[in-house]
Amino acid sequence: MKLKTTLFLLFSILGFSQQNNPASTDSIKKTNIFKLGEVIVTNHQNQETTNRVTSKTMESQNKMEVSRALNLLPGINLTASGSRNESMVTIRGFDLRQVPVYMDGIPVYVPYDGYVDLARFTTFDLAAITVSKGFSSIIYGPNSLGGAINLVSRKPTKKFEFDGSLGLIDTDGQRSNLNIGTNLGKFYVQGGLSYLDRKYYQMSKDFVPMKNEDGKERDNLYRTDQKVSIKIGWTPNKNSEYALGYINQKGEKGNPVYAGSDTQNSLLARPRYWQWPNWDKESIYFISNTHLNDKNNFKTRLYYDKFKNLLISYDDANYTSITKPYAFQSFYDDYTYGANLEYESRFIPKNTLKFAVQFKEDVHRENNAGEPVRRFDDQTITIGLEDIYKVTAKFTVIPGVSYNSRENKQAQDYNSTTKAISDYPNAGKSEALNAQIGLFYQFTELQKLGASVSQKTRFATIKDRYSYRMGTAIPNPDLKPETALNYELNYNVQFFGKLNFQTAIFYSSLTNVILSISNVEPGKSQMQNFGEAEYKGIEAQLSYTPIQKLIITANYTYLERKNITNPAVHFTDVPNTKVIGTVEYAPLEALKLIANTEFNSSRYSTSYGISVPDYTLLNGFVSTKVLKYVSIDAGINNISDRNYSLVEGYPEEGRNFFVTVRFFNSN
Repeated sequence: MKLKTTLFLLFSILGFSQQNNPASTDSIKKTNIFKLGEVIVTNHQNQETTNRVTSKTMESQNKMEVSRALNLLPGINLTASGSRNESMVTIRGFDLRQVPVYMDGIPVYVPYDGYVDLARFTTFDLAAITVSKGFSSIIYGPNSLGGAINLVSRKPTKKFEFDGSLGLIDTDGQRSNLNIGTNLGKFYVQGGLSYLDRKYYQMSKDFVPMKNEDGKERDNLYRTDQKVSIKIGWTPNKNSEYALGYINQKGEKGNPVYAGSDTQNSLLARPRYWQWPNWDKESIYFISNTHLNDKNNFKTRLYYDKFKNLLISYDDANYTSITKPYAFQSFYDDYTYGANLEYESRFIPKNTLKFAVQFKEDVHRENNAGEPVRRFDDQTITIGLEDIYKVTAKFTVIPGVSYNSRENKQAQDYNSTTKAISDYPNAGKSEALNAQIGLFYQFTELQKLGASVSQKTRFATIKDRYSYRMGTAIPNPDLKPETALNYELNYNVQFFGKLNFQTAIFYSSLTNVILSISNVEPGKSQMQNFGEAEYKGIEAQLSYTPIQKLIITANYTYLERKNITNPAVHFTDVPNTKVIGTVEYAPLEALKLIANTEFNSSRYSTSYGISVPDYTLLNGFVSTKVLKYVSIDAGINNISDRNYSLVEGYPEEGRNFFVTVRFFNSN
């Protein structure tokens, strides 16, 4: 009944009469990016398709989660934390602790461990996702060791516009979303609603039943994600803009049990029966750009973010009782608030100077049921200077430097025997200096060359410093920042208006890498600044349009990661090679066909050498416009029903299909 009611209400909207002919969704998508939410070093960098995925691409290939949308780009690999049912990515080998995630330039990563489950972030209300690799603006602030990810929202361009969808995912899931916007010149409003629900997924028929999983339907893999967003903006003149945004997302999910055969994995004998009834985030933010005069601008980002999380560990696969020693209820109640103030000046000819000051306070509160709440409080400050120096019309130099400090204001320990809370010793202040320089030369409009060197740091998270990891680790409040020295050479060229080629060679040297050191005490590990490593590789993308109706794209990533400190300990979760190819053909104006293939080489799942094999996926999609305002998309993912995994013991979905009805308008 819920789906039928939603279908009736949304299609009723389509009955609104319009005076002008509607444009296609593609024409809307090209202009709906919320520019105030972007963080741009140079304009041409963010336009490169190796670093950006748009809503048009996300919709055409049915990428409903941010992680799977990002996986379309070279240099980025889809990863998973199987034991927590989290979807993540790495950028050139750096994980999400080292590549923070932002929404319109506002940090949205979880304060406790620096990660964020990207499966909880759907793409339905996004205009684009922009990625900075290695060389990223100092405006992002601290911890961008390997770059940054910015989710950019929409901004309406017409007096009244809407788009949305209703869809079925296999036989067990459904999705729906609606985006409505109005732009009245000096004022605009953008709102969004979305809902995504799945009960399970079908496993590949090639999956061999294991001790804790019989195949067919993957047990305890349900998910429900709902999101509401609204943004109100005021543009008093063409150079100034002010926007107030609010986002409320609520999620819940299960966690499938380990279904592998690694005898060294404790989850083989002692499975986790985990569920998250709550994974909720609420954010309010204000972004502004004030045009002081022809040569000076002042920008602000102010934000307050709340994160609530409930994890329940049950006795067994019935998911009803919590009586065993390993069963518990764990509560997180976190909040973050902060400000980013940026002054931009062009008073020196050929120079655009940016001076930024940031303040961020992260508060993490946790407890198990029946225990008192422990509180952790980190305060981070950043002061940065960046200059865009146009040496000539073709040559640009961009130096930048920033000072970062993180001070722990409070960290509480809990003794389960005495039931008492005490304070950890004061760890003092941790400081870091970042510096970078980028050189960009534009031979012609169609040929560009860039080179950059950047020294970046990452502060240890609250979890790195203070977690006992369920009794298996010793806290280390004195952890120092990790450091990476990143080098990159990139090239972009276009031939005959039909062929575009982009490539980058990169190398990163890491020092003070935070690693888990085993047996610091008998049977217990500790996080320490112990590691040195190097990452190096190449990425490339080719786009070819032989005829107007046909687009062929392919991208390639090769990455080597070397543990210099201890070569016997393997880096995990990232394949050496990833290749993606896509063919898009529109034989008719109202019909589009897309075929997509992806290859990933094998990857380690454990530091002691357990790996998952390589895999190749085939996907097919079709989109047809059936009415002036309506199109229907359908597709099949994993056509060959490949049994594959991103991490050992957690098989991915087998063959699956979707059908989506989309509706849109434009005045």
